[in-house]
Amino acid sequence: MERYFARPYVRNQHPFGYRPRALGCLVISVGNLTVGGTGKTPVVEKFARELKNQGRTVAILSRGYRSKPPPLSKRLLDRLLFRRDRTPPRIVSDGRSLLLDSETAGDEPYMLASNLKDVVVLVDKDRVKSGRYAIEKFGCDTLLLDDGFQYWKLAGRRRDIVLIDCQAPFGNEHLLPRGTLREPGSHLSRASTIFITKSDGNTAALRARIARHNSSAGIIECIHAPLYFEDVFTGERHELALIKKRRVASFSGIAQPESFEKSLTGQGAELVYSKRFADHHRFTQQEVLNAINRGKKKQAEMIITTQKDAVRFPRIDRRGGRRIDVKHAKYVPAVTSDPRG
Repeated sequence: MERYFARPYVRNQHPFGYRPRALGCLVISVGNLTVGGTGKTPVVEKFARELKNQGRTVAILSRGYRSKPPPLSKRLLDRLLFRRDRTPPRIVSDGRSLLLDSETAGDEPYMLASNLKDVVVLVDKDRVKSGRYAIEKFGCDTLLLDDGFQYWKLAGRRRDIVLIDCQAPFGNEHLLPRGTLREPGSHLSRASTIFITKSDGNTAALRARIARHNSSAGIIECIHAPLYFEDVFTGERHELALIKKRRVASFSGIAQPESFEKSLTGQGAELVYSKRFADHHRFTQQEVLNAINRGKKKQAEMIITTQKDAVRFPRIDRRGGRRIDVKHAKYVPAVTSDPRG
């Protein structure tokens, strides 16, 4: 069974299946071997900032997981008539303004566009098309593929950054659908640089296993550290000391909520209640209100969520006053071990 499900990923490697396209610019892919939970989005944001600071004109290309698709009638008609999709990519940000909401764009592209005011963010499953659009319409010279390790239609001067979660580097060691691996660990051979995320420093065995697949890639260890807290409704920012020795409740819909909850207690908070939803879950107003009410019953002083979750919050009717604060935590990758010194 696993060999059957591995075959589509083997086809993604040139020369199998199709010929990759080159668009004449630098392509940097940030991706992973497993499904979710490696801390990819903050790393994409970090790379975009660094590239922009180096004077590059950057576009982030995302497939927009769980973004709002085109109308069903149009998709069916295009298929029936064998029409190629000529719809331009969705412009989440043109490098000046945020143009779409999180439901239309997808939560990760929306969050990236919100945090990176001067970077183009485009959403399209066809990233050759969106890459060409970024070059022609915005003059971009660098394409940053969000979750692009399995996307090999776009080649050229390409660098592949692969993230491996230190806590569960290869999931349960099985490929989809039996496990969480998108492709075999041996495919790390394609990586240019490997980030070990959420590192605890005890990585000798993991580094040895990586070296068996790829002895030339640089390995960087990092943690995802909270930077500040921000009020979900007012935008007011607070230092990390805000939650120290205080009773808090957590509310999340991410791949690995345990890591988020552990970071709260690591900042000195007492976690009295936690509510978990599936990754990318779009919250209803009632779900948010229920979490607030249950947190209050546990005598929580505030509700803490992630920034990725906060962009999916619905509008909340607060005419009656809100008696418990709701904050989101902003996380950034912090390098703990770099082979460059």
